[in-house]
Amino acid sequence: MTLPLAISMGDPAGIGPEIIAKAWALRREHDLPPFFAVGDARAVTAVWNGPIRTIGDPSEVAGAFDQGLPILAVDDGGEITPGSPDVDGARCALHSLEVAAGMARSGAALGLVTGPVSKAQLYQIGFTHPGQTEFVAERCGIARENAVMMLAGPGLRVVPITTHIPLAEVAGALTVELIAAKARATARGLIKNFGILRPRIAFAGFNPHAGESGKIGREEIELITPAIELLQAEGIDATGPFAADTMFHDRARVTYDAAMCCYHDQALIPIKTLYFDDGVNITLGLPIVRTSPDHGTAFGIAGKNIAEPGAMIAAIRMAGEAAIRRAAYAAQ
Repeated sequence: MTLPLAISMGDPAGIGPEIIAKAWALRREHDLPPFFAVGDARAVTAVWNGPIRTIGDPSEVAGAFDQGLPILAVDDGGEITPGSPDVDGARCALHSLEVAAGMARSGAALGLVTGPVSKAQLYQIGFTHPGQTEFVAERCGIARENAVMMLAGPGLRVVPITTHIPLAEVAGALTVELIAAKARATARGLIKNFGILRPRIAFAGFNPHAGESGKIGREEIELITPAIELLQAEGIDATGPFAADTMFHDRARVTYDAAMCCYHDQALIPIKTLYFDDGVNITLGLPIVRTSPDHGTAFGIAGKNIAEPGAMIAAIRMAGEAAIRRAAYAAQ
């Protein structure tokens, strides 16, 4: 058995514990690599009556994985009620993330999969990062602009150049340097994690109709096009900017390997529309593999045994495949 993946449970009151348990139950059907959960085991037993195996070290997963869901316990999450988040649960989620990320960084785990967290709850305990992506990047010693949040489904990969900031601040946050840095990290990530030897990267425009040659805005002329020209000079297959409303239909999607989008919703609306149940968030530019399901805590359905595990299964599978490709790339 290869090294296992570490999965942080996320908020214990959310659907993370349930979809991790369901993924383990479907491990053979989906040919998933070995993994273990990090968190409070009570969060799982509150929503699932399947077998659990408590472990103290990732090396124990080899002997436990076929017997039950391996769980490495962290500090207790207080009183756990599915669907009712609190600060104790947020502390448990953060500790789980810290431990799981540390195991991936140390080489004790093959990679990291992160369960969904509530940023609102995390902010109450002093969490200062925009999201888990930025937190993991910092722990890995990677500058924020060099860590790329890619959302991937079976037929689409998108990258938001800016992420969790107000829409009114996006234009001021975009720079030629930021756009180029995100695209470079995306190109390297497509090679290492997806085995795409010559990635094709398409850029969405910022304004409607990609600015109409400056008539509806100049961001395309002053920021995106210069970044594309810089990337092309470096040998990267970069094209655009294109009108965002024509980039995501079937015929358009086959012309590129990843779409670079200017802001959060420009990227996430198409991926979640097409692949809501099996979209994966993969962080490129890190020294470790990190994925997560592309959805939130879904507190409204937590504890009702109706959460779909498809995105968690896809995140586990993608993490395992990316780890294999990265090892092959490093061995070249």
